[in-house]
Amino acid sequence: MSDSYSIKGGKKLGGEVILSGAKNVALKTIIAALMFEGEVVLKNIPKINDVLDLIELIKSLGVEANFTEKNTLLINSQKLKNNRVDLVYGSKIRVSFMLFAPLLYRFGECFVPNPGGCRIGARPIDRIIEGLMTLGISVDYDSETGYYHAIAAKKPAGSYRFKKPSHTGTELLMLIGLMTDSTVEIDNVANEPEIDDLIMYLNESGAKIKEFGNKIIITSGSKLTQKKPFTIMSDRNELVTYATLVVASQGEVFIGPINEELITSFIEYMKKAGVGVTKISNFKYKFFYKGEIRPVDIETSPHPGFMTDWQPSWAILMLKAFGKSIIHERVFENRFSYVEELNKLGAKIEFTEVEIKNPEIYYHFNYEKNHEYKQTIRIHGREELHNAILSISDLRAGAAIACAALLASGESIVNGASILERGYEDFVDKVRKLGGEIKKI
Repeated sequence: MSDSYSIKGGKKLGGEVILSGAKNVALKTIIAALMFEGEVVLKNIPKINDVLDLIELIKSLGVEANFTEKNTLLINSQKLKNNRVDLVYGSKIRVSFMLFAPLLYRFGECFVPNPGGCRIGARPIDRIIEGLMTLGISVDYDSETGYYHAIAAKKPAGSYRFKKPSHTGTELLMLIGLMTDSTVEIDNVANEPEIDDLIMYLNESGAKIKEFGNKIIITSGSKLTQKKPFTIMSDRNELVTYATLVVASQGEVFIGPINEELITSFIEYMKKAGVGVTKISNFKYKFFYKGEIRPVDIETSPHPGFMTDWQPSWAILMLKAFGKSIIHERVFENRFSYVEELNKLGAKIEFTEVEIKNPEIYYHFNYEKNHEYKQTIRIHGREELHNAILSISDLRAGAAIACAALLASGESIVNGASILERGYEDFVDKVRKLGGEIKKI
């Protein structure tokens, strides 16, 4: 199987991008569908590797799941027969961890392996396990097998407050809360729009979930039954990838559909950098090069701030800025795997240090005092980029690496295409429509 790209870069790009559905909504709605009675129809589901792997995983548990159209997925979990997630499947995809909820709902007991996915940091699994146990779920971990064993001897109830917000943790505890016959409260939750989309999907089908600022309250509701197909939101990460790429090539691009509130902070930073941004309609935008790109420093933070998933793409734009810029990563502790690869292309990016007075509070991961972290990079703009042989090690970094190759002169080989395609649908076709020279080899 081919797993590399051949990219001939250095061309001005432009055109239109039709956004695919959001990866982080697609995966969660598919898992939640296993708690529904009868069939569930999900629309705008992207055919990306993470989704395809998840579909194979739930099929191995006995679930029926098939695409009836390119991006319409039909799921029926009535034949769900297995409460043990296969280690091979589970190791491929991190979201498999959320199968605790439907498996406990169906069987009262389950076995779920330590999750896979991109290694962009330790990620706060301990917070999630603590939350499950606080709500009444018994959880044990076997270090020899790599499996968590969970038992729901009684209906979950009570409240849990995250020490630091967790996106996956918020969604998993919310699904666990659907099993209550009283009330479950989750405090200091993540407030990402993808979570709002999941809540909308569940409430339309009989759940009783309410949001109050940083708190989510779930009360006993009826069994989940879908009344109409649910269409998931567009992928805002995909928009950022193509917008920064095209502008860095000195071109212009029309992108949609997207709700403005999903990308407000990104638009603000693009304007600070001197990028042209025009709202064409309520759900379509034009991003265009209109002169010298200015260096702009960013630090990542949860919504409504500058997303951690956006910062590798921001680095691509800053490669073409007139001056030096800083990217400070606050959400994950291993998010700069692209730095070495971009430097192979002739970029000049170096790690630097920023003094933080209260790092335990400032950073969103579990900060350890005696650990050495590399959380900040300095990018020197306007360096000449040339071809190279490159490797992808995680999803968003992979997109940045491929985009940098599209900006560089000559032919580059980018290995690890399947990692990028975990989250980008039709990447090669979309780049080609923008005028890029790319092929799978």
